[in-house]
Amino acid sequence: MQNVLDLYRQKQLGAADALGWVKDGDSIVVPTAASEPPELLTALGEARRKFRGVKVYQLLGLGDYGYFDPETTDHVRHVAYFLSGTTRKPCQEGWADLVPNHFSEIPRMIKRGELPADVLFALASPMDEHGYFSLSLGADYAMAAALSARAIVLEVNPNVPFAYGECHVHISQVAAVVESNLPLREVKMAEIGEVQKAIGAHVAGLINDGDTLQIGFGGIPDAVVTQLTHKRDLGIHTEMIGDGIISLWESGAITCRKKNFMPGKMIATFALGSQRLYRAMHHNLMLEMRPSDFVNDPAIAGMNDNLVAINGTLQLDFAGQCGSESLGYKPFSSTGGQTDFIRAANRSKGGRGIIVTPSTAKNDTISRIVPTLAEGTFVSCSKNDVNYVVTEYGVAQLRGKNLRQRAQELIAIAHPNFRAELTEEARKMKLL
Repeated sequence: MQNVLDLYRQKQLGAADALGWVKDGDSIVVPTAASEPPELLTALGEARRKFRGVKVYQLLGLGDYGYFDPETTDHVRHVAYFLSGTTRKPCQEGWADLVPNHFSEIPRMIKRGELPADVLFALASPMDEHGYFSLSLGADYAMAAALSARAIVLEVNPNVPFAYGECHVHISQVAAVVESNLPLREVKMAEIGEVQKAIGAHVAGLINDGDTLQIGFGGIPDAVVTQLTHKRDLGIHTEMIGDGIISLWESGAITCRKKNFMPGKMIATFALGSQRLYRAMHHNLMLEMRPSDFVNDPAIAGMNDNLVAINGTLQLDFAGQCGSESLGYKPFSSTGGQTDFIRAANRSKGGRGIIVTPSTAKNDTISRIVPTLAEGTFVSCSKNDVNYVVTEYGVAQLRGKNLRQRAQELIAIAHPNFRAELTEEARKMKLL
């Protein structure tokens, strides 16, 4: 077998030259968030007018690259699996696209040919002595794309941690290697206000020693995390690993010893946080990064006993339907792993699915608990799946409850300023 270092040297290219692996009409797959390769995507943006009909598929894009240009979408066009601050406006204005999906199903859709994957552009750790790179920041759907793509182009950065799990690509599979040394994209823990603290306290009261957690990013999840340091033997099976989870691990609250499924291991599919997180991931035997069709699959995640899934929503109606991804008909994010993990928690022995939301929006002028979702709202999580709902005013438990009981439970945790109005609407709907 050829020496892996010789193979590496043969495949080294500059970012502009590596674009030679992209053909007109290709679909380029880019992993989630911090795992996007900035040198490659910058080069693609600069050279966009040289291509025709190229599409870039990505979940939660962070960088504002040159191809985010409404004048050049015939050359290179962004297609989102989940919107971010960078991609939201282009999609709402119609010059970028959004593909509805469950995060767990993106790898399967790629394998089945329902989603295209001609070229994979990914950020990777330096190669180890056996010729393997770690796609530690985003195993997600990248591993499926690596199997389907005509060409794998890696941007190799010494700042990327080498993680374990199912997130490795061998040099023999790679078409081109581009070296970079840019700092990794960082996202700090969110600021935690009084509302977030109150919600966090209610959620913490639903979590027991030995539970396994799925927890996302943002002020409310971070508020939950800060109130769990006194817990013991928590486990992790989550789509995103961030600084909050690392803080809990460093506090001793996370040991994964009580997990019945993959005991002793924290399981995640992508990483987004600060340098502290990325350092903690490096050669950490306790952590495994795996594709989202493993991590997010409700049948697999639900094998964890006492799985607690914590996810947010923008709006919730009396039936329990969650509008978590659009403002009316305008897309704001996407489904992500919300439905995956709510269903996983419902399958889990002793599991609890928790939807969290502040009771109001826009400085207490809009109730997030409403009689019916706003016209055109995308339903992210159905009334049949939702169990616990938490606001700063308390906990509503919906699963097994009829529509009348659900309305009563939700009105009780709405903002006091809206309870009379909501009660009157419930009466009109014959729910009270």
